[in-house]
Amino acid sequence: MTTAPGATRTDRRTASTAEIAAYRAAARAGLPPAADAQPSPVHAFVLAHTAADRTVRSLISGEEASVVHLGQDIRLERPVLPGEPVTIAVDVLGARREPRGTRVAVRTRLTGADGAVPFAELVTGALLVGASGIEPFGDIPSGAAPAPDGPAGEPATATHRPTTDGIRAYAHASGDLNPIHLDPETARAAGFDGVIAHGMSVVALVCEEIADRYADGDITRLTALGCRFSGPVLPDEPLDITLQPDAGPTVVRFTCRTPKGPAVKAGWARLSPASKERTS
Repeated sequence: MTTAPGATRTDRRTASTAEIAAYRAAARAGLPPAADAQPSPVHAFVLAHTAADRTVRSLISGEEASVVHLGQDIRLERPVLPGEPVTIAVDVLGARREPRGTRVAVRTRLTGADGAVPFAELVTGALLVGASGIEPFGDIPSGAAPAPDGPAGEPATATHRPTTDGIRAYAHASGDLNPIHLDPETARAAGFDGVIAHGMSVVALVCEEIADRYADGDITRLTALGCRFSGPVLPDEPLDITLQPDAGPTVVRFTCRTPKGPAVKAGWARLSPASKERTS
């Protein structure tokens, strides 16, 4: 049996200006180019992913098991800064048994060059399909969305069609080269009809839509977000995004659907007020 891990795992990463711009371009597939190259809030996940994934896979301890991304929460004090050395600290919050395997929750904290308070905290939920050798421990956070600010505003919808080329571009911009996103045979062996889009590429696209519609294109005003993944997104199929802002808007809730059903549910993003520089 694998028991609760003790020491926090750490890593170091840096995002260059070119990497941030390339990620924004890949995330905006199907949208006009961004007005600037400010970092998406999802870039915190890009920096954290390798260390968090390595930590999750270390729990399997030799078992034949696959990792399914179930949900993601991201909370930022500020955006990722280009060229800044970032320390990434990962610890496992909890694990519990489920019929298909073991559900785990992993917390990742990003600290900047000043070495002070972390500027980003991420909680990742994953299912280790087929894993049964992990002793249950700790807690699985619920990841509750913030309360709405007043009544609901006018909803909005958008439809996109991810392409195979777009999925490949996102894989290279994000550094997530999992073959289920790139190789049809591997994807079919994993139970899909073919290659699938990255779940976080869908979230990054939603963030771009929210920034364009509710934040005057300033993506750095998205300071927190959360969602749960519920189905794959295949290339060339319509992806319908529904956005429901509150009256502020300070919170925008979202869902994403394909013809086969929900792909992302219980989504939400929090917006900070516009800066004086943007409004003057």
